Amino acid sequence: MIVVTAAGGQTGAAVVRALRARGEPVRAVVGRPRPRPELTGLGAEVVVAELTQPLPWADVLAGADALYLAWPNFDPDEAEGARALFGEARRAGVGRVVYHSVLRPQARSMPHHAGKDRAEEALDAAGLPSWRVLQPCAYAQNLDDQLPDVAATGRLRSPWGLRTAQSLVDLADVAEAAAVLLCEDGLDGGTFEAAGPEPLTAPRLAELLGTHLGRQVTAEDVVPRGEVPASYAGRCRRLMFDHYRAHGFVGSPRVLTALLGRPPRSFAEHLAAVPDPGGGAGPLA
Repeated sequence: MIVVTAAGGQTGAAVVRALRARGEPVRAVVGRPRPRPELTGLGAEVVVAELTQPLPWADVLAGADALYLAWPNFDPDEAEGARALFGEARRAGVGRVVYHSVLRPQARSMPHHAGKDRAEEALDAAGLPSWRVLQPCAYAQNLDDQLPDVAATGRLRSPWGLRTAQSLVDLADVAEAAAVLLCEDGLDGGTFEAAGPEPLTAPRLAELLGTHLGRQVTAEDVVPRGEVPASYAGRCRRLMFDHYRAHGFVGSPRVLTALLGRPPRSFAEHLAAVPDPGGGAGPLA
């Protein structure tokens, strides 16, 4: 049995899909009690537990062979909460833990990266028999919500500017890599980057979107204005885009290629599989 946390979010759900495609039994942990047909339809066992509440975790982890610990985005409790759950996994006798981190967690100008860096440090010291870390960069899916607006206006809004690049990775590839780390031997104590196959500036993304949509698309620099937000999530987002604007967010695809046994999907390949507003697939125009 493999336990996957934050299974109600896009990352956790994708990992559940990748594991069930391998025929692995999965216990999918969600934060709120409501129907989860996207998980039960895959044959996953769905349980409800709060990540920051340790009391139910002995039951959640009972009989588990492995744990995939993904945390909701921009949560200030991640570092300490992850530390507590690593301890719960050790006490429950879980044989393998894989932690969902981020590319370059040591970039402490971004608070949510710093939290994952502290969680990685706690994992190393947790006394677990087997652990691995997956460090994905930004997802190609992060731009999907913009597609209808891009199709209508011909503009791609870029809060990270027009000069620096990102190695956008398809979430399905991240999930497949997570399944490899959860299921395969010989990877203990490893930290594995998951980056897409090419550095993509906003103008290059606009070019690819234009080809996909069959119309001209122009990248538009959207400079964040005003003070850094006071909320933790707002502050994280603002400082993240400030970092991307100054430094980009690029990694090498070679580690992910080795995990998958093939090159990771390109952004164009991702776009080809994105459903259009009418429910089909392929170009929106």
